[in-house]
Amino acid sequence: MPADRLMRIHSPEFKAMADRVLRVTALTSRLNALPFDDESGKAELLEQILGAPLPDRVTIYPPFYTDHGPNLDLAERVFINQNCTFLDYAGIRLAERVMVGPKVTFITVSHPVDPAERREWLTGGPIDVAENAWIGAGATILPGVTIGRDAVVAAGAVVADDVPPATLVTGPKATVNRAW
Repeated sequence: MPADRLMRIHSPEFKAMADRVLRVTALTSRLNALPFDDESGKAELLEQILGAPLPDRVTIYPPFYTDHGPNLDLAERVFINQNCTFLDYAGIRLAERVMVGPKVTFITVSHPVDPAERREWLTGGPIDVAENAWIGAGATILPGVTIGRDAVVAAGAVVADDVPPATLVTGPKATVNRAW
């Protein structure tokens, strides 16, 4: 794992991230408790969570979850359905006209596989979703993945590898690759 993709747990950087997670979790709890039609309340809380106003014509249906916020980059005309989770510490970019189905999870951080390192380090990588991609309900997008323009990720898919433009990816990814 390259050193630039690691963060030592119990470091000052990790402490700052953990503090941010607590603040953002409190804000998302307030967001998710608002009446659905309270557009100004949602916009105010999302601006605090993301650190900037929403771009034009972005739609986010609560409940909405993120652990960091400012590293979630949303372009114009992005649609995010309800009950989605964005673990965005390493960065998530959704380009124009990206559609995200309900219960989709984007994860940019993880832990090493080696048990001796698992409680000592975080690793990960940014997620980049290109224009006009569609992420189906219940999909999980893992650290470091790029999804190409006009691609479709089928409902329930687990995406661990890059998705080429104008392709459809389907199915679970879990397979035994090695044992120790």
